[in-house]
Amino acid sequence: MTVRRNVTPWAPAVLVLTALLTTSCGEEKDNDSRTAPIPSSATPHGYVEGAQEAAEQRSRLLLNDPDSGNSRVLDLTTGKVHKTAQVEGAVRLGTDGRFGYLHASGGTHVLDSGAWMVDHGDHVHYYSASIRDVGDLSVGPQAQVRSDVVVTAVTDEDGQTVLYDRSKLEKGKIASSRTLAGAYAGAVVPYEGHLLALADEGGTTKLVVLDRKGQRVASPDVECEEPRGDAVTRRGVVLGCADGALLVREEDGAFTAEEIPYGEDVSAKERAPSFRQRPGSDTLTAPAGDDAVWVLDVTERTWTRVSTGPVVAANTAGEGSPLLVLGTDGSLHGYDIATGKQITRTKPLLTRAERADTDGSTPVIEVDRSRAYVNDPEGKKVFEIDYNDDLRIARSFDLDIEPVLMAETGR
Repeated sequence: MTVRRNVTPWAPAVLVLTALLTTSCGEEKDNDSRTAPIPSSATPHGYVEGAQEAAEQRSRLLLNDPDSGNSRVLDLTTGKVHKTAQVEGAVRLGTDGRFGYLHASGGTHVLDSGAWMVDHGDHVHYYSASIRDVGDLSVGPQAQVRSDVVVTAVTDEDGQTVLYDRSKLEKGKIASSRTLAGAYAGAVVPYEGHLLALADEGGTTKLVVLDRKGQRVASPDVECEEPRGDAVTRRGVVLGCADGALLVREEDGAFTAEEIPYGEDVSAKERAPSFRQRPGSDTLTAPAGDDAVWVLDVTERTWTRVSTGPVVAANTAGEGSPLLVLGTDGSLHGYDIATGKQITRTKPLLTRAERADTDGSTPVIEVDRSRAYVNDPEGKKVFEIDYNDDLRIARSFDLDIEPVLMAETGR
């Protein structure tokens, strides 16, 4: 039986959610509720100007070598490699599913991968378009970028947050729409027409809900001390805290915040510093010190610590799939999450492997609905792994750069 702790609901009368998607996927109906025929001249369902819709996922890998500044986009459907603008000295590469954000000391470069998906819950649309460099954001390397389909929130290392018009980014333009008042801890996360933020309230860090103008519409009495990491899942937004995590959800205009504690004493070194997941998945992974991995099952509200030995990177597709762990032996290992036992492993993939660090420059594991990808910087390769087939190496891609930084889009 699952025990849920400290549920805090709130639903102020002024809290009115706006729809994130303006195009409905339902049928058009006439005044007497019968299904009305759609004129042949009507815009096709799911149409996006300048993009091609596909029946299946059209993923692309964003790749960067910080030393040379060389950047590439690898189209996983065609196998073609595209050159993009040079970005030297990047320390992190993040993505919101379409755009890549290369964080360097001189600013954050925005790259449109031209691959994305729109999830309507009961069905998904996959799109592809031209790859292009959008420009630079004037923020330092520690900035955190979070997006939904309307806004992109950029929070700098001082907690200042600027909102950017997502539709302008999609047209290749950088245009800020608003700077939020005050400073916030961790990333400001767009969610369900609002913004979730962590603010200092009298010496403690508490969750606040803002509207898109930056005005507080709710200030619940929910604490999240020493915040680290966040993730958006189908069940809500997960915020990492000193004693575990908060799960923030919205339903019918009301928000709830639920604590998911570790359930044991966890030292600062062994706390989850950040989360990795298959986009939208309800199963999250995070380093648990040097020799183990945390698996957070958002559905069951449980943490599981899997002892793995030294970890370079970890991830999982969730939903019964194995925990994937890249070890310092250069091999990819598969673990049964329920038992913690290793069930399979690959041959060594990496030319050189080191322990995981926090600056984002070690190899990563990117996971989508059917494959996982591992970058080998010194070997100038990317490996495609079928995690449902005993970690079979499905393909490998030879590159002309060292892919130190990697992120997948189009998922």
